[in-house]
Amino acid sequence: MTDISDSPVFARFAPLASAYDVALCDVWGVLHNGVAAHAEAGDALTRFRAQGGVVVLISNAPRDSEWVIDHLDGYGVPRSAWDAVITSGDVTHHMLAERGVAKVHHIGPMRDVPLFGDERIARVSVEEAPLAVVTGLFDDRTEEPEDYRPLLEELKDRGMPLICANPDLVVQIGDDLIWCAGAIADMYRDLGGETHYAGKPYAPIYDAAIAVASDIRKRAVDRSRIIAIGDAVRTDLAGAAAAGIDCLFVADGIHAEELGPGAPDPEKLAALFAEHGDTPVAVTPKLTW
Repeated sequence: MTDISDSPVFARFAPLASAYDVALCDVWGVLHNGVAAHAEAGDALTRFRAQGGVVVLISNAPRDSEWVIDHLDGYGVPRSAWDAVITSGDVTHHMLAERGVAKVHHIGPMRDVPLFGDERIARVSVEEAPLAVVTGLFDDRTEEPEDYRPLLEELKDRGMPLICANPDLVVQIGDDLIWCAGAIADMYRDLGGETHYAGKPYAPIYDAAIAVASDIRKRAVDRSRIIAIGDAVRTDLAGAAAAGIDCLFVADGIHAEELGPGAPDPEKLAALFAEHGDTPVAVTPKLTW
């Protein structure tokens, strides 16, 4: 990974692109904001692919990749912008299959039930389940993570493992920030509960994405030739650092309010990166070519 102490701010992706063969790009916050697509981001990835690059979208959505693809189509993100999609839902499926689990206690909204397939995995009570899977809050518009403390304490007392199908703490929907499953999983971890994370910033989703990129290129990809693109320090930047790959940080995303609109303030950027202990190879206000 590039060793730099002061990230330059680029207005465009093009000056960096030739140094990389693969881009692992975040979805929500980079390609769309939960309401509308960011057209320039789709164009930038399309141009990267046109010059020979491979793009794997990596998402912390607690659904399978087909669900994300349908939503990308709905937002108008062009299919020319990506080669493959890997989600934390895909990784969750793999984790459950590895454990041979047929029953789980599900914490999350009904809209996430498709994660468990067509009756292959039953959603059962705490008393019946060998483990729990958290995909989000039951009602992320009215509830807060602290509301789940009594349930998590019960799971901890039972010694129940918890799989987090979306390690994000919050997600941006338009101008609002909504609580996600990662906030509940972190609370369970802090209580001393056995906690497993399926998505960014943890290794399983990066290993899966890099394996897919290698298959597409028909040869192994050197990690020095891979760049992660994302807008969240805690997931995208930290995940890239842990995976040993560079990161292009998109400032006008989940951290837009604290960094300010437009070109990010260098002092605010430095403070943000110092707080978390990771530094990207470069910063861009939005992903553009």
